[in-house]
Amino acid sequence: MSAAVGPFLEVRGLKVAYGSVEALHGIDLEVRQGEIVTILGANGAGKTTALQTVSGLLRPAAGEIRFDGASTQKVKAHELVRRGIAQAPEGRRIFGTLTVRENLDLGAFTRADADGIEETRRWIYQLFPVLEHRREQLAGTLSGGEQQMLAIGRALMAKPRLLLLDEPSLGLAPLLVKAIFQTIREINGSAGVTVLLVEQNARAALKLAHRGYVMEVGRIVHQGPAAELARDPMVLNAYLGGKPDHR
Repeated sequence: MSAAVGPFLEVRGLKVAYGSVEALHGIDLEVRQGEIVTILGANGAGKTTALQTVSGLLRPAAGEIRFDGASTQKVKAHELVRRGIAQAPEGRRIFGTLTVRENLDLGAFTRADADGIEETRRWIYQLFPVLEHRREQLAGTLSGGEQQMLAIGRALMAKPRLLLLDEPSLGLAPLLVKAIFQTIREINGSAGVTVLLVEQNARAALKLAHRGYVMEVGRIVHQGPAAELARDPMVLNAYLGGKPDHR
C-alpha cells in the first residue's frame, strides 16, 4: 500500500524514566498514515518503552506525542484506544482462562456497535481461520503461534487506525513467523491500518516495513527507508549477520 504524506504519529523529544533511571533520552520518530514502520534494536534498547508510552501505558518525563494532529499528553490509555491506537503487547498477555472468543470480545471493550463488532470478529476469523475453529477453546491451551494470532486479533477488535505490535515473532518457528508477517502486510494493505512494529527479527521486519528506526540504549541512532537500512553496513553487521538482504 502506498503511504500517505504527512505525520500520523509524531514523537518529539521523548524522555521516559523508571524512577531515577532514564530509559529514553529524547527520541524523535514519526509514522505516516498507511505506513508500516519498524523499530529495531537489541534487548534493553528502549523499544518496548517507546511503544508503551505511545499507547499511554507509560507517561513521559518530557517531550510530546501527537496522534492524528492532537496531543496525547493528558489522554488515558483506554481513551487512546477509542481514538484509534491499539497494542498487541510483547509476550501476548492473553487471558488463558477465557475462551478465544471471550479474549476477542475484550478487545472491543471501547465499542458499542454490536453489528460492527460482529463484522470485525468475522474479519479476524478470515485473517486467522484457526481462531474460528478454536473459538470456544481456552486461550491458555493454544500453541504459541495461535496465542500470537489471538493477541493481534484482540487488538484489531478495537478497530484501530494505528496498530502497535511488540515482538510478534518472538518464540515462533520460521514458518509461523512468515505467516504472521504476511498477515500484518494484509492488515496494512487491505484494511489500511497503519503499523508501528517493534521487532528483533530485523531481516523479516525490514522486508515488511516502509521505513525503520534503529535504537541503542534509549536513543535513535539510525533511520531511513527499510530497503536502505537493509543494505546499510552498520545494520548489516549489527542485525543481519553482515549479509545483505536481497529484496
